[in-house]
Amino acid sequence: MTSLAELNATSQAAFVATLGDVAEHSPWIAEAAWHRHPFATREDLISAFETAMHEAPRTAQLTLIRAHPDLATRAKLTQDSSSEQAGAGLDRLTPEEFDRFTALNEAYKQRFGFPFIFAVKGATKGQILGAFAARIANSPEVEFATALAQIARIFRFRLEDRISA
Repeated sequence: MTSLAELNATSQAAFVATLGDVAEHSPWIAEAAWHRHPFATREDLISAFETAMHEAPRTAQLTLIRAHPDLATRAKLTQDSSSEQAGAGLDRLTPEEFDRFTALNEAYKQRFGFPFIFAVKGATKGQILGAFAARIANSPEVEFATALAQIARIFRFRLEDRISA
């Protein structure tokens, strides 16, 4: 775990090397967040990541959303995604559950043009499936905003795991 003081003393390159993977395959978030340092608190750091995401053009936000993997996929995941999905039991699905997740992932992507984003840390398979069912009825604009809100939660979880307060 890195301390906030250590993080504040780093160059932009070192900051991105340390936290560039917090935003799934999108180190530009860490690059933008670094410009708000030094951070007085870990909450300020989390806020800098969220601000970088929200201030980005919509095309960059869409690219960020699309960088996230499907839930319960058999594709190669980042270490963070793999650990988070395993924590929610998504690596131990029955064949029927796997088929359900696959069908929901495909229906969701067909409707919205990007993967279903859900910060799975601390969630159960049932909660995730319930969110799928509820959110598929959202408008594209509501779901785009919901995806960004879920990504902000992912930032929070990952930064809280890596940076001491």
